Amino acid sequence: MATPAELISPRNPRVAAARRLARRNFRTKERRFIAEGPQAVREAVEHRGEAGPTLIELFATVEAAERYADIVSAARDAGARVHYASDEVLAEVSQTVTPQGLVGVCHFLDSPFEEILKAGPKLVAVLAHVRDPGNAGTVLRCADAAGADAVVLTDASVDLYNPKSVRASVGSLFHLPVAVGVPVEQAVEGLRAAGVRILAADGAGEHDLDAELDAGTMGSPSAWIFGNEAWGLPEETRALADAVVRVPIHGKAESLNLATAAAVCLYASARAQRAPGGCRSVTPS
Repeated sequence: MATPAELISPRNPRVAAARRLARRNFRTKERRFIAEGPQAVREAVEHRGEAGPTLIELFATVEAAERYADIVSAARDAGARVHYASDEVLAEVSQTVTPQGLVGVCHFLDSPFEEILKAGPKLVAVLAHVRDPGNAGTVLRCADAAGADAVVLTDASVDLYNPKSVRASVGSLFHLPVAVGVPVEQAVEGLRAAGVRILAADGAGEHDLDAELDAGTMGSPSAWIFGNEAWGLPEETRALADAVVRVPIHGKAESLNLATAAAVCLYASARAQRAPGGCRSVTPS
């Protein structure tokens, strides 16, 4: 294990380069981002893009390297450069108040939108005008859990590689294709041409999600459009959809937050696509 003399210097250019990735312009220029914590780093180690392994280098405290020796060993075997670092250095390259001892530098891994369409997706989450990075990462996690085939972030949405987005995805960023910077009109046009029904999630939608499930209309390939956290979807985006669907509120809550509504909608489609008749919950007598 590393001795104090073998710890990377805070003045090392590699530390400075990792620290700069906190800023979007540097991430975009270098096409690299930060993944923090054992879960995200483990997923990064296992992920491979077209150009090879996604993880480029790993900063680890001596304590974390001992605790997560399997991750560090796998990272080294995958060709990543491993740097042993002090807590102070980890704090510099980390974007959290309490770093977990492992910080990875990764290649961008977004997919071309055209490749997503060619794969014939059956369930897609489209994030239109989503500005909060935590919400974006959480919706991505929900899409992964529901078995979605892809996520699309429009050009009006937050940066996929914002450190808060990456953390909120809890590793799901590495599990499914994600396209970024796609104009919402282009996303809708492409998905519709691929045989995907376009559903806009909106609390004021004229279609009720429960009624759609009961009618058996949810079993076809679907793309859900999710809007801004504060004001939802603009009218011009709603007009692009085949149906604007609301999640019914059976209790006294005013509304659902974005991530919760996304989870409900995505799981409803996933269940319907796996059930005979599109998941009719009401059986005619």
